[in-house]
Formats: sequence, C-alpha cells, structure tokens
Amino acid sequence: MSELTAENAVTGAAAQGGSVGDFSRSELFDRTFQEGMELVEDTAAYLDGDGRRESKLLSRSAALAYAAESMKLTTRLMQVASWLLVQRAVREGDMTPQAAGERRHRLAERRIESAPTHAELPIALVEYLVRSEKLYDRVLYLDRRMYGEDAVTIGPNPVQNQIDRLAAAFGG
Repeated sequence: MSELTAENAVTGAAAQGGSVGDFSRSELFDRTFQEGMELVEDTAAYLDGDGRRESKLLSRSAALAYAAESMKLTTRLMQVASWLLVQRAVREGDMTPQAAGERRHRLAERRIESAPTHAELPIALVEYLVRSEKLYDRVLYLDRRMYGEDAVTIGPNPVQNQIDRLAAAFGG
C-alpha cells in the first residue's frame, strides 16, 4: 500500500469512527435503542403469555408455522439487540468504533419474506413480525451507512445551511 493510500485509509477509518461515535451519542440512537429493547421485552412477554395460550389453540400445521415464525422473530430481535448493545458499548468507551465495525458485530442482509407462513397465525404474532422486520431494516440501514464497505460520509445538513443563511440575512 502506498503512503498516500495508507494515509487515506487512516483518515477514512478516523472519519468512520467519528460518525459511529457521533451516532452512538445521538438522540436517534437513544430512540432506536429504547424502541428495540422495548420490542424485545414486549415480544418476550407475548410469547411467554398470550402467545403460548394462542398457539395451543392452533391446528397442528398452524402450530408448526407459529413455532417457526416465533423462532425467526426472536432471532431477528436478538440480532438487533446485539447490534444496539455494541453501539452502546462504543458510546460508553468500552469498544472502539473500529472493533464495532468488525464483521461479527454487523447485521446480515435480511431475506425478505412475502407473508407469514400460515393464514391461521395469531394477529398479534404477525404484528410483532412486522414491527421486528421494520426495526431490523432500519438498523440494517444504519449499519450500512456507518460501517458498510461503501459507507456514506454524511455531509453538512442542507436544511440547516438554509436556516443559518436565513438567520444571517435577517440578523438572527
């Protein structure tokens, strides 16, 4: 690697580390973290309570579909929770942004499913599946923005630039 390329790599890693650290200290992270952990708790309560009772009333084929879908649901939520906890570790200084960007801490692309696997699945389970898919997709987007091979460096906010220009023009 040439000296110039090595310098660019170091600069890129520093910029990535800055954006990761900035995100982990942001209000967006706080909201996403809270939403993710609440969804994990709500889902666990459902699966251990109402969901368990509902699954016992299902036909054999629907019960098998319920078991498969609940496994997908819990796996997806644990992946999101793990990613969020890694970002919190970055915020607290327990992990570097570069370590957080290692492949083992990243989210995998989610295979898009067209619909739940059985028409008799309880609506509450289907709602948890949809909510978890939306959260996963949002966190995956954040992961790719922050750590992706083609991570986008976010430039200045054009709306804020306009607001600043207006404030300057009107003496505010």
